[in-house]
Amino acid sequence: MSKAISSTDLLSKKYDLITWDGEWFDNFDEPEASGTWFISGHSGNGKTSFLLELAKALSKFDRVLYNSLEEGDSLTMQKAWRRHQVSECKRKIQLIKEEPEELIKRLDKRQSPRFIIMDSFQYTGLTFEKYLALKRKFPKKLFIYNSQMDGNKPMGKTALRVQYDADLKIWVEGFKAFSKGRSLGKYYAEGLTIWEEGAQKYWTTSS
Repeated sequence: MSKAISSTDLLSKKYDLITWDGEWFDNFDEPEASGTWFISGHSGNGKTSFLLELAKALSKFDRVLYNSLEEGDSLTMQKAWRRHQVSECKRKIQLIKEEPEELIKRLDKRQSPRFIIMDSFQYTGLTFEKYLALKRKFPKKLFIYNSQMDGNKPMGKTALRVQYDADLKIWVEGFKAFSKGRSLGKYYAEGLTIWEEGAQKYWTTSS
């Protein structure tokens, strides 16, 4: 049986936070630098662009692995990488295409990257139990899962369970990213703009 935590212990506990600023802080506050984030949204709304901009923002704090299980090092990914000037971050951001078993071997190495983007969750083949095991094995790392959609819900029951478990939930629509995170307890109406022209056209037309 684990030791119960007193109010004093809880309120005095210090957390390792992502202390970004600007639009990132305005929309996502200062979240913990570990745990699970879940990204969802329909195709063509800027999810890949958001993930690359997120990778760049996180690379200021530690190294980032972009596990492109869906697209790998395809021409489409190369163009997106170039469009978002990810190469400016040099080796702070690395592109891989690895199944969970291979990824675990990489993360087991000393000084392995702290932030791992999994694109997409459906391509990992993870069951919910294996997802939890991965999270528990690396408690100081942050796993960010991008999800395919089935209508207005993440595709598959496991993806839904992961979404419920996630510390921060981010919805991407019309080239804006909106926080719906558990840790914040509120919804930021403005959203982080991924592509100004596309967002303006989308939201002007929608309104």
